[in-house]
Amino acid sequence: MIKINENYLKLQSSYLFSDIAKRVKAFTDLNPGLEIIRLGIGDVTRALPRACVDAMHRAVDEMSNDGTFRGYGPEQGYGFLRNAIAENDFQAFGMEIYPDEVFVSDGAKCDTGNILEILSSDLKIAVPDPVYPVYVDTNVMAGRTGEWNGGRYKGLVYLEATESNNYVPALPDEPVDLIYLCFPNNPTGATATREQLSQWVGYAKENRALILYDAAYEAFIRDESIPKSIYEIEGAREVAIEFRSFSKTAGFTGTRCAYTVVPRSCVAYDSQMNVHGLHSLWNRRHTTKFNGVSYPVQRAAQAVYSDEGRKQVRELTDYYLKNASLILEKMTDLGYACAGGENSPYVWVKTDTDSWRFFDMLLNKAAVVCTPGSGFGACGEGYIRLSAFNNYENIEMAMERIAEVLQG
Repeated sequence: MIKINENYLKLQSSYLFSDIAKRVKAFTDLNPGLEIIRLGIGDVTRALPRACVDAMHRAVDEMSNDGTFRGYGPEQGYGFLRNAIAENDFQAFGMEIYPDEVFVSDGAKCDTGNILEILSSDLKIAVPDPVYPVYVDTNVMAGRTGEWNGGRYKGLVYLEATESNNYVPALPDEPVDLIYLCFPNNPTGATATREQLSQWVGYAKENRALILYDAAYEAFIRDESIPKSIYEIEGAREVAIEFRSFSKTAGFTGTRCAYTVVPRSCVAYDSQMNVHGLHSLWNRRHTTKFNGVSYPVQRAAQAVYSDEGRKQVRELTDYYLKNASLILEKMTDLGYACAGGENSPYVWVKTDTDSWRFFDMLLNKAAVVCTPGSGFGACGEGYIRLSAFNNYENIEMAMERIAEVLQG
């Protein structure tokens, strides 16, 4: 008799953004022709940088000729891209990261879930609250969370990120084995200082824990005092794995390319306390279950590091930051306490009302889609997230509509 993985039955409702899509569809069906402005899901709206498009075209042309055609590539990524990543994203800033420690993939979302396969099933896991739902749901699927009880999973340690701590959670008051951190944060837009990250690295070393560091939004950091990578912190190579993406950086949400850094000195332990390198374990998993990102896409990603690519990517992220600044300004003017909007494409808005009710109000009265904060965890109740990933003209229109509704 075939049986299911019953851990899936512990998942709460459907995926957050699926719930949003259903409500938006129902509204659209009732209001055909009405223009909806989407400030919910963090999907980019502007075209790929020209340098990336040109590089992709050249690569496609190579694939059309027998002499330059390429079949299966290295699962870990082509050397030209791994070298460019290590040199430009890390070594240029004094970080000790090498090309063979970079694993190219088709998405940071995938990697943050897949990395769990090389780790024990009985770990004590700490997650921020509010949190990107994938961190929690993938652990539910893997059977690491226990039952749902009172709005939380009883097997997880929740790190509360609230207005009182500027949405940067404090260290747990108990030992944990696996720690999720994301800065600039999704959903709150908060950033962590060098001193705060140093405390986390120190905690991980003291407790032989592992940090999974999601840096998908590092390209939006403009304040030079804010670390872009966990590896800017001394000792992080031994206790941290970092995830990055070209999705928000260069608009690759539909093109799919990301990478994970697993330093050779990053270790974990077996049941007999023998030390094992996570690099070799991830390499084994990666080469067994993944056939690599397509050659044209990797050439496009390499172009991000060209002189033209750097300039164009900067223009893209500046554009979205301008959107975020406008959202932050307008919501603040309306009297709402906000986080993010600076060094981040997200604005976290304190509404002090039921999150889904506020979502429905903006959808039904302003035809604007946001993300209800409660979808990110218990500490997100009473908040919404507004995304800057849209055209500036749409942002202006959305803020006008929101102001009209909220000012009544």
